Amino acid sequence: MLNKYLSYSKEVSEALKANQPIVALESTIISHGMPYPQNVEMAKHTESIIREHGAVPATIAIIDGKIKIGLEEDELEMLGKNPNALKVSRRDFAYVVASKQVGATTVATTMMAAEMAGIKFFVTGGIGGVHRGYEEDMDVSADLEELAHTNVNVICAGAKSILDLPRTLEYLETHGVTVVGYQTDELPAFFTRESGHKLNLRLDTVEDIASVIKTKDELQIPSGVLITNPIPEEHQLEKDYINSVIEQATLDAKNQNISGKDVTPFMLAAIVEKTGGKSLEANIELVYNNAKVGAQLAVAHSKLN
Repeated sequence: MLNKYLSYSKEVSEALKANQPIVALESTIISHGMPYPQNVEMAKHTESIIREHGAVPATIAIIDGKIKIGLEEDELEMLGKNPNALKVSRRDFAYVVASKQVGATTVATTMMAAEMAGIKFFVTGGIGGVHRGYEEDMDVSADLEELAHTNVNVICAGAKSILDLPRTLEYLETHGVTVVGYQTDELPAFFTRESGHKLNLRLDTVEDIASVIKTKDELQIPSGVLITNPIPEEHQLEKDYINSVIEQATLDAKNQNISGKDVTPFMLAAIVEKTGGKSLEANIELVYNNAKVGAQLAVAHSKLN
């Protein structure tokens, strides 16, 4: 029954048949994370990095009632230019498929689709988390709950720094999600390499991370592993500078009554404007770095199996 909803690109279909390592990619970063044409250029280059490091990219989206596992070039262009593409989280997934609309998948729904397709690794920029001001509105990203019960391993540059990072880590711990610092002792804060929040587990090679993932699966522990990979040092933003920008953007969102799933795209756009595009450049570079590590990890894991 599930297969009638899944549609594979030619490249991904051949990779599945050949049992090649595959890395999933979200599409919200294309439709809601960056302006055109940078979004499509970024998506194409991210895919090329994954190929260069021995894996096959599978950008995921919903188009015409199908869950697309891998997008062809014309589909990437269409998604990048489409102002009406819906941002699809778990609650919206079935509706957008049933109504045959164009939907861009978030971290949560990309994980769902990847698991449906049998893909174990997924690269993104940063995950969602517990929003600042949680005590007032209890705003928690569906990404965290998905990590707790969906068996897809996520490579990211930490949680987006617009979030409440201590509460985000606490939520992940409460739900039993293994969080790995790749060559870092601290949770990366998206635009910066350090957040001041120590992680319980640091691993310095993709082989060691692959071994943990293989063991977790053999123990039948039904959750993802979150691999946090810091932005390269030469591309990070100065901590005090970006934090002051985020605080002002947070205040702007509150004053304009921005809430729910509109908060993140509003905040990221505001931060791009306030930094004169520096945050967008950093965002793109951290995605490229995650793509490299994600592909290396998928290859290392395939060698164990």
